[in-house]
Amino acid sequence: MPTWGELLKELKGLQETHTADPKAFGDQSPYDVLRRRYLKALSERTGRATIVYATAWLEPKQGTSGADVSIGLGDMQGFMEAVSNVEERELDLILHSPGGTAEAAEAIVEYLRTRFDHIRVFVPVAAMSAATMVALGADEIVMGAHSQLGPIDPQFSIITPEGPRSAPAQAIKDQFDLAKEECKADQGALAAWLPILRSYGPGLLAQCDHQRALAEELVARWLERYMLSGVADPAAAAAAAAAWFSYFSEFKSHGRRVSREAARAQGINVTDLEADDALQDAVLSVHHAIAHTLSLTPTTKLIENQHGRAFIQIIQQQVVVGVGPGSTQAQPASQQPQMTRQQRRALARKGQNQ
Repeated sequence: MPTWGELLKELKGLQETHTADPKAFGDQSPYDVLRRRYLKALSERTGRATIVYATAWLEPKQGTSGADVSIGLGDMQGFMEAVSNVEERELDLILHSPGGTAEAAEAIVEYLRTRFDHIRVFVPVAAMSAATMVALGADEIVMGAHSQLGPIDPQFSIITPEGPRSAPAQAIKDQFDLAKEECKADQGALAAWLPILRSYGPGLLAQCDHQRALAEELVARWLERYMLSGVADPAAAAAAAAAWFSYFSEFKSHGRRVSREAARAQGINVTDLEADDALQDAVLSVHHAIAHTLSLTPTTKLIENQHGRAFIQIIQQQVVVGVGPGSTQAQPASQQPQMTRQQRRALARKGQNQ
């Protein structure tokens, strides 16, 4: 398996070729060539469709918001693009995401399920929150010893005088209950609590309950229908697993790691990535190639299949849609090189002297 560093050397070689001959790869960049080379190799090895969904959430970029790297309904366009020229009925989905909304996860899982009979999710590093929900909508999850899933309890962004603050739904409810207890015991405590309670908008507490119920309901439905359909009592097993993943008091942090052993303890069908050396090499090579794109280019989100058909989002919400060799790519105006006044004058003088 090429390591992260070896793939970087391979990328530099591609860049040198591209510099020497800008048309060497057609309209593809060296990053495209590297990713697609290993995506295709993985699909040829497994005989299955291969789609990657990855965001630059571990590679902070100036001007990038949380929404840029989160699962959202707009990702449906990317999955529709990535599925459009795929004929296989079995899918390997490589998932690398901090999560997003439960509603978007539902749309993605339900859509993929209309197209594929069997879905296997690879988690090369982490698939958290709503990404964990997507993984639990598969038939099988493949994780390495270093990989992790996460809790699926909902998070809320609350506007405070100090700016927006994110908090788990259960933590919000627990804090409200604490405020009630303290104010009941001592009415003088109300003055200390008021700045916090003013941030609780209409319906917030009810939303906390409803959003957790939604996440739990969706995961239980998918587990019963797919991953746990063959167990003795799939409905009970699915409900218990979904409740565990959404139980904030168990994890105490929305970012808490769920290892493959912990997932298996809940009945989740998890296969060790290390069980097949050749497959592990192929998957991690794809992941490393993707990591170079995410860390060295303005790319914030990538949805791509083994044929090179891709939906690529870059900083400032600009989107590049590629269809493999021969595709055209739009360069956002914000990325165009800007000349200083001195450079413009020098260019004008050069033109006058010619």
